[in-house]
Amino acid sequence: MTFKTMMTATATAAILATGAHAENPMVGGAAMYADKNIIENAVNSDDHKTLVAAVQAAGLVETLSGEGPFTVFAPTDDAFAKLPEGTVDTLLKPENKDQLTKILTCHVVGADAMSGAIMGMIDDDGGAHIVPTLGGCMLNATYDGDKIMLADEQGQTITVTIADVDQSNGVIHVVDTVILPAAE
Repeated sequence: MTFKTMMTATATAAILATGAHAENPMVGGAAMYADKNIIENAVNSDDHKTLVAAVQAAGLVETLSGEGPFTVFAPTDDAFAKLPEGTVDTLLKPENKDQLTKILTCHVVGADAMSGAIMGMIDDDGGAHIVPTLGGCMLNATYDGDKIMLADEQGQTITVTIADVDQSNGVIHVVDTVILPAAE
């Protein structure tokens, strides 16, 4: 192998190795790497500080760092800010861990579902697809153009604002609203 051939092969390998990362959208001003897990990527997003704190408070870091696969509908800090004043602080208290865990696991599906697959399920089901979450919530998924929307058990509409953030253990879809379980 000549030096030129070796350099071309090395450059090609470098492009291919970074190409998968380049396809992932930036989230919260940070690069998202397909070879890192959900937690490893989320901690770098400036838009997900509240979500990371909540996942830590609920004791879900190890779970979401695990093998998966997981689809996480990841609410931004702005999504948490839409909740009534004091809600986040109350949920982060140790005595509310069960309620926090329920809410957070309503954002997680035990599958690796990219937006195209979700849209395909919606089409297969005639325009709406029921998505069961690990927290026991049933979300109603629809789409308009290239935007996926979810309706939670309280009737809120949640919009995916950044889709298909590939992770080593699944996928993140950034959402604009916190998914809530049915009122008890």
